[in-house]
Amino acid sequence: MADVARLAGVSTMTVSRALKQNGQVSGPTREKIIKAVNELGYVLDHSAGTLSSRRTGFIAALVPSINNSNFSDTARGITEELQRAGLQLMLGYTDYSEQKEEELIETMLRRRPEGIILTGGVHTERARRMLKMAAIPVVETWDLPADPIDQVVGFSNEEAMALLTRTLAGRGYQRFGFIGGTSARDQRGDQRRRGFIRALDELGLPPGRLASFGVPPISIEQGGQAIAMMLERWPDTEVAICVSDLSAFGALMECKRRGLAVPGDIAIAGFGDYEVGAFCFPRITSVNVDCYGIGQQAAARVVQILGGKETSRHQEIVLTSFRVVEREST
Repeated sequence: MADVARLAGVSTMTVSRALKQNGQVSGPTREKIIKAVNELGYVLDHSAGTLSSRRTGFIAALVPSINNSNFSDTARGITEELQRAGLQLMLGYTDYSEQKEEELIETMLRRRPEGIILTGGVHTERARRMLKMAAIPVVETWDLPADPIDQVVGFSNEEAMALLTRTLAGRGYQRFGFIGGTSARDQRGDQRRRGFIRALDELGLPPGRLASFGVPPISIEQGGQAIAMMLERWPDTEVAICVSDLSAFGALMECKRRGLAVPGDIAIAGFGDYEVGAFCFPRITSVNVDCYGIGQQAAARVVQILGGKETSRHQEIVLTSFRVVEREST
């Protein structure tokens, strides 16, 4: 402040008033001070102000991956909604690890976010305790947890996959395969597997052929390796449903390398409606889950609570939409 005051030719008290949001300083004086700040390359530190106001101006969000276009779209939805409310996003990624999520929650809570948005509804007990004690809005997304911490914006991964399975069965397919990871590390992927198994059982169809390959998230390469394993073990498989569009794209490319027609020899479907699935050939049947909308609605819920627009705080579960997008791969 002393450096700025000397360069602007004013007192340090005037600098202090000018840099406060409602400081009583004339327009020309404030402009002179801001010009001095910019010339010196200084950035206003809001830390001291947050101690008294209890406002930090940012919301924390945790996603499993930063190179997944679906979670990128969710982060974009959060960001754009927060910007309208004058808030910023601090983003962390968990790499599908509950332990890493717990560590990130602790780290971010130390920086006093005004709210926190999580991906999924499964967390460590310590993470749940920290979040409940934080006294800030907490929104769980991309899931419908049985025991929500606070707010929920999501959908049933199990029911979404069951819908895809029923849709394909309605087109006459009977011998189904499922491609997913080798562990329950991806809780939402595990829920999709359960939805697939349940739908086949309800339809009275033969049990699905389960190809578990690789540690989640399943990559394009692993999708190709998984379909090769499936066809070697169950060559009469009519349709392979993949846990994501990335693994479905890998399966599609492996079929092309083997000279197999899709869907003539085997049909392929994915989950998530990724851009790669919508523009490859043949285009991949998938499930659209409105990734951007999940982020936008989660951020809107946080903003609504922070804005005090509710006469009394209550838990709310916002169900987001999902739909099957049928394309040429099936």
